[in-house]
Amino acid sequence: MENRHKQAQVATIIGMAVNILLAVLKLIGGMLGNSRALIADAVHSASDVLSSLAVLIGIRASRKPPDEEHPYGHGKSENVATLIIAILLIVVGFEIIYNSVRSLVSGSVGSETTLIALYIIIFSVVVKEALFQYKYRLGSRIKSPALIADAWHHRSDAISSLVALAGIGLTIVGSSFNIPALAYLDPIASAVIAIIIMYMGYQLGKEAVSVSLEVVLNEEETEDMREAVLAVDKVRNIDNLSARSHGSYVIIDIKIAVDAKMTVEEGHHVAREVKQLLMRQFEEVQDVNVHVNPY
Repeated sequence: MENRHKQAQVATIIGMAVNILLAVLKLIGGMLGNSRALIADAVHSASDVLSSLAVLIGIRASRKPPDEEHPYGHGKSENVATLIIAILLIVVGFEIIYNSVRSLVSGSVGSETTLIALYIIIFSVVVKEALFQYKYRLGSRIKSPALIADAWHHRSDAISSLVALAGIGLTIVGSSFNIPALAYLDPIASAVIAIIIMYMGYQLGKEAVSVSLEVVLNEEETEDMREAVLAVDKVRNIDNLSARSHGSYVIIDIKIAVDAKMTVEEGHHVAREVKQLLMRQFEEVQDVNVHVNPY
């Protein structure tokens, strides 16, 4: 578990450093290259820095051991961080789309977008997709919802950069061939980016709220756990098994049936064996509450 947190923190810090670099590059490129779409993308990259900071805080908070107020630990801290990311995405998206629509209505669109904006956006797409692949695979392997959410934030940035690429490219074409109408594609691309950002925020927020309400794993997801418990000597049946998600880990409540003539001490030994087996065999299991019933 300790190694898991270290890996997540390293990945988050790397993401923050890259996002700061990209945000600065895009902002400068958007201003020099006269591109609203690239400036909007710079804001998106800047929001990535804040979201990564929220993830880092959430990961560190989730490491705290259980206490009287939080007997099941602080695993949901990561989901709180995910919810913060979601809200941030929606707010940022709304701000960008508002500015884009205002620009279109007023007709204040540029027509001299330069190639520097195009080069920067291509570089951004490559870097952001690489970050997505790195964080998503690591987050899936160590079962970190906040890291996976941050990975999708990188993917949304890569997608928005592709939209900006199309808008910037067509605007440059319009400028080269004297087609003024194509200049409107840059703020339109900015508005599309905003919609993508807001949709991603909605999806992440819905997932974070769902986990915070303690989603119970379905039978298919707990099938391996059931088989492992039934293989334990002297366990006659599983009367009930409930595996609850607490962010990056799972808490199991299980009722097992043993021989009715078994002593209390023998039943206790079987229960302890079941608990140790589940926690040893399934890395995501943080704690197991075992109740023993007569068969």
